[in-house]
Amino acid sequence: MTGDRLGIALMVATTAVFAAQDGLSRHLAAEYNVLMIVMIRYWFFAAFVIALAARHAGGLRAAARTSQPVVQAVRGLLLVAEICVMVGGFVLLGLVESHAIFAVYPLLVAALSGPLLGERVGWRRWAAIALGFVGVLVILRPGAAVFSPAALVPLAAATMFAVYALLTRFVARRDTTATSFFWTGVVGAVAITAVGVWTWEPMARDDWIWMAALCLAGASGHWLLIRAYAAAEASTVQPFAYLQLVFASLIGVLVFSETVAPHVLLGAAIVIAAGLFTLLRQRAA
Repeated sequence: MTGDRLGIALMVATTAVFAAQDGLSRHLAAEYNVLMIVMIRYWFFAAFVIALAARHAGGLRAAARTSQPVVQAVRGLLLVAEICVMVGGFVLLGLVESHAIFAVYPLLVAALSGPLLGERVGWRRWAAIALGFVGVLVILRPGAAVFSPAALVPLAAATMFAVYALLTRFVARRDTTATSFFWTGVVGAVAITAVGVWTWEPMARDDWIWMAALCLAGASGHWLLIRAYAAAEASTVQPFAYLQLVFASLIGVLVFSETVAPHVLLGAAIVIAAGLFTLLRQRAA
């Protein structure tokens, strides 16, 4: 298996691993402080990033070298904060609804790429973005008596991740992928340790097994993602990233006994359709 097929297969595997990671995060964050869970996960992630950097030419010094350290640091802070917010959303809303709302992030990337990066967004993509936000409104039902403000949590996470993605594209103009990956892991680990260490609490022996599985899922998911982008163009594999919503929803239903409400299913379908159209237009451009 080579080229696009390999890239697609690796992206599908990536989404499955990341969905499992989200399920493990939901399980552990229901019992322990979110900051502590993310902190331990980031310790392992930083060790993984440093080990990868040490194997490349130039070692750690080459990986850390950048002419835009402030932007790189902001990226790292944004990602770790987004993860904390999203894990909190898993606890408040469950995997199904959180991922259905979070699926709007590619549309946010498209909407913000104009003002932040100076990219041109045509009317067709603006129409798709508007349709995607209609899908989000269908999920949120802001005028309904059952509207929960907690539903805004994954929307905030999606916005943070969209800005992170745009900053990643910005720094990629001058920095290598290895440099960005290094700064993401190290800055995130330092930042979350500074706040998370104060929330430390004893963890049951069995839960340490789940914690180890979470760390391994995070590292292997990032490794698979790197391999996917190395095997095929991003525009080819990116549409398959939406499968994370499917896998996470299956875990939510089968493991955590969550339900899929009709309005969430309809809204998610609208958001995904709009996102896929946006990706296709971007590829065509």
